[in-house]
Amino acid sequence: MKDFKAVRVVEVSVSFNEELIPVGRLAEKEHRIYFEYLSDFIDRGLELSPFMLPLREGVHTFDRSLFEGLAGVFNDSLPDGWGRLLLDRYIRSQGVQPSDFTPLDRLAYVGMDGPGALVYQPESVPAFHSDFATLDSIAEETGLVLRGEPSDVLAQMVSLNASSGGARPKVTIQVAEDREYCLRSDRYMKGYDSWMVKFPNTQDGLDAGAIEYVYALIARESGIDVPPSHLFSSHSGPGYFGVKRFDRQGHKRFHMHSVSGLVHTDYRYPSLDYTDLLDLTAALTRDVREVEKMYRLAVFNVLAHNRDDHAKNFSFLMSDDGEWKFSPAYDLTFAAGPGGEHSTMVAGEGRHISREHLVRLGEHANIPGHRMKEILEQTRSALSLWSSLAPQWGVKPEMTRMISQKLESFDR
Repeated sequence: MKDFKAVRVVEVSVSFNEELIPVGRLAEKEHRIYFEYLSDFIDRGLELSPFMLPLREGVHTFDRSLFEGLAGVFNDSLPDGWGRLLLDRYIRSQGVQPSDFTPLDRLAYVGMDGPGALVYQPESVPAFHSDFATLDSIAEETGLVLRGEPSDVLAQMVSLNASSGGARPKVTIQVAEDREYCLRSDRYMKGYDSWMVKFPNTQDGLDAGAIEYVYALIARESGIDVPPSHLFSSHSGPGYFGVKRFDRQGHKRFHMHSVSGLVHTDYRYPSLDYTDLLDLTAALTRDVREVEKMYRLAVFNVLAHNRDDHAKNFSFLMSDDGEWKFSPAYDLTFAAGPGGEHSTMVAGEGRHISREHLVRLGEHANIPGHRMKEILEQTRSALSLWSSLAPQWGVKPEMTRMISQKLESFDR
């Protein structure tokens, strides 16, 4: 990066089945970002972001106070939290200040490897071969980065990060059916699927991965659509939580759009209610089954005390024919939430949510009373497994007891 020059124009394409379909062009001028669809893409009728970036001719631009002036659909491609920290550390090591790295520079770094099906050219991320031997060796390096200590393998870690968001360090690896893994972020490897593996951050205990794994098991018993998951072994704790990427299926990719990006809301500031999410699901998918999936997840998050249910932790997937579905659930774990409240309210309540609030939520979505009761009872039954599953998978006794008390406190 010695001769670093800011990217001024980025070509946006979408790739569902390896073929690149040109979408439009992003350009930056005088610190403002502009986007324009190609007329050929408009003719296809594929609405990649129907609410905030509808298919129409002309130039689109957005307020710089949100997403640094990007449309939400493109902001969804950018890393945040750990991913942004890692990239900033790397570009500093190359003599470039993060403040000089524009959103278009960051999208060029995402290139072909962002979440979903959007790709960005020119692709400026260098190709690095990973020399890591184990997940433990990656965990050691993430610890160095989190503590602000020097690391000689920042470039390799950037190459494995795959534009991930969230507070916890994570990497993309290739995992076989027998759960043997390869520490490479290749876009496709025959016999392997793309997985994300998380590591504890400075606020987590070593059993954070085990807690999230047990939550994934319980969520599946609750009837929630969750991707395949695994607890990969660790030399210093119960294991690292890994989950199969649901935006990839072999060569096939799905367009992915978060609620935050869809409706242009900053997920860091709680502003939504689950009634909004149910309405959004109905408007986007036009499928009552998808609406029920959202309701079921709301029930789970409330009863499971997952209060970090912010707008970026809900997403939708679009296939190459333009059909939208609610994505499989992700980031399901015990979380206290901002100020002890849910990031997303339930029928107007954020802290003291009762069965009555969940019933009102279901009524808003026209879910029959008997169906609401079945969902609530199935979720309660699944959560009763916590006290037996948690010790089995290595959750510390004190965490097991504390979470058990929280799970038992709902609607007493």
